[in-house]
Amino acid sequence: MKVYFVGAGPGDKELITIKGFNILKRAEYCIYAGSLINKELLSVLPSTARKYDSSKMNLENMVEVFKEAKAENKDLVRLHSGDPSIYGAIQEQMHALNKLQISYEIIPGVSSFVAAAAALNQELTLPGVTQTIVITRMEGNTPIPEKEHLSKLALSTPTLCIFLSIEKISEIVEILLPHYGKDCPIAVVYKASWPEQMIIRSRLSDIENIVKNEAITKTAMIIVGHVLDKEFDRSILYSKNVC
Repeated sequence: MKVYFVGAGPGDKELITIKGFNILKRAEYCIYAGSLINKELLSVLPSTARKYDSSKMNLENMVEVFKEAKAENKDLVRLHSGDPSIYGAIQEQMHALNKLQISYEIIPGVSSFVAAAAALNQELTLPGVTQTIVITRMEGNTPIPEKEHLSKLALSTPTLCIFLSIEKISEIVEILLPHYGKDCPIAVVYKASWPEQMIIRSRLSDIENIVKNEAITKTAMIIVGHVLDKEFDRSILYSKNVC
């Protein structure tokens, strides 16, 4: 018996890895990430598989399912949205599995920040602009260490990929304006790769009103940075001097 932490990808059912898909096809237990994953993926589970919505569970509930699957000697898929390693709360689950002496494996997935970049047709690192991407979020129920405050991360003006924070867009703008300037481009991608995907492109000074007018309050990726201007130096990688 084994537990597999599988990244379901950002929404499009075809963005799960082949490995993750094949494991899902044979798993007899599945704990999935509520409305965050594409429910069509659940249809590939065996007809006898037991399915549990993690949005209605706490860690202790999951542990009971882990124990049951172990007693039945049946593999379990813990189906996470995006990639399990980013805001997936998997470390505590693995800690519980260690105590239960249950083996596990992580199958990476496509994160929503790269799905958003794909939707924007955008490279997030550009020569002469930035070579750094920062993945972060605003403080919510999970506190943010003071040294990781957005104002400090913004000092070197990297490309910012801000998760789980669209409801704090006004605060984000206020923090970033002194560092990036009012004309810095910003993009909001709602439900990247889903059929209902929506893309908003604007400038830092204007984005707040647009987001409010569109009534976007969740499931959106915020990308901020001068890479979105698409003015950059040619890559050395493909220059004549290198080739």
